[in-house]
Amino acid sequence: MLVSDVDQSAVSLTTLQTKDITSLQLSTPQSVTTFTTSTRESAMSTSSDILGKQENQNANALSAEEAIVSLLERTKYTYVQENGQRRYGPPPNWQCEAPPRGCEVFIGKIPRDCFEDELIPVFEQIGPIYMFRLMMELNGINRGFGFCVYTNREDTKRAVQELNNYEIRKGKTIGVCLSVDNCRLFVGGIPKNKTREEILSEMKRVTDGVKDVISYPSVTDKTKNRGFAFIEYGSHKAAAMARRKLLPGHIHLWGHQIAVDWAEPEREVNEDIMSKVKILYVRNLMLSTTEESLRDSFIKAAGGDPNSVERVKKISDYAFIHFRDREQASQCLHTLNGKSKILIYIIYMYICTNSRSSIRTELPAKILGRKTIHRLVNKI
Repeated sequence: MLVSDVDQSAVSLTTLQTKDITSLQLSTPQSVTTFTTSTRESAMSTSSDILGKQENQNANALSAEEAIVSLLERTKYTYVQENGQRRYGPPPNWQCEAPPRGCEVFIGKIPRDCFEDELIPVFEQIGPIYMFRLMMELNGINRGFGFCVYTNREDTKRAVQELNNYEIRKGKTIGVCLSVDNCRLFVGGIPKNKTREEILSEMKRVTDGVKDVISYPSVTDKTKNRGFAFIEYGSHKAAAMARRKLLPGHIHLWGHQIAVDWAEPEREVNEDIMSKVKILYVRNLMLSTTEESLRDSFIKAAGGDPNSVERVKKISDYAFIHFRDREQASQCLHTLNGKSKILIYIIYMYICTNSRSSIRTELPAKILGRKTIHRLVNKI
């Protein structure tokens, strides 16, 4: 399953308008039974025409409504219906903060008449579930996908490894992959004379939940920006709502029509891969800066060993510095980053690979921008 599929599904989820909420608590089991019965009857009558009868390998002697009630009695979780989704969790008496980003998996290819009483027992075998969300149609059947949030990243990775292609019913497998919780928007068409502070102030005025703005100076005039910025929000939902509000025709900034899209999401990079990376990406350089002067500066920062820097490749106002070993690259990163407004980043890519797609995928899009990635494939 493609990561883009996950992100698009997440976008669709968070842009749903929230209406009336029906909360199903253990103290009112009758409301649970009533809700589940009506939902099941609608789902079964509709899905029978679409899917036909399917044998459920996880079925037991309990009826559909009893299975939901039994699940809630066993786990003591809350069960809430919102417009467009059903939410199971958080756990009872949960006192900690919500799990960090990277703890959610996307579940696809769910049979349309398959619900929480079948899915949750499978996913809780991996570890404690913080929240489970199932996307629903108005007629009561599910939309074929959902999300499961675990309490830690280790369980999340295990869920992907062990439950992807899991046979939920005879001949019916589900797809499980990491969910991309994108919280960053790309905004183009920004007047080039606007500073980062002005952009931040304007975005906070027209949208909610803004946490940060990332903008870059022009190559030829460092007092101006490049006409675009990346806007960081506190949550995916806040970013999705802001995207809806900023779509063309809805709003103008500083009297200009703007272009808005999702920024390329940051990728989770294996720690073993990162521990072997020996390339630094340096940006915000002067056009007059030469490869020789860069080499001298980084050799000095690495301890003076003339063999510490193996290669320097400068393109416009940025450069790639190749080191002999990881320790020298790390030392230069901490010594020179931010000095004279020069920005330095570790470049992460798969080691010992000739795949252009891998390089293109693993370059940090939040740094390089949307189109720059493709220009860099042959230049590292």
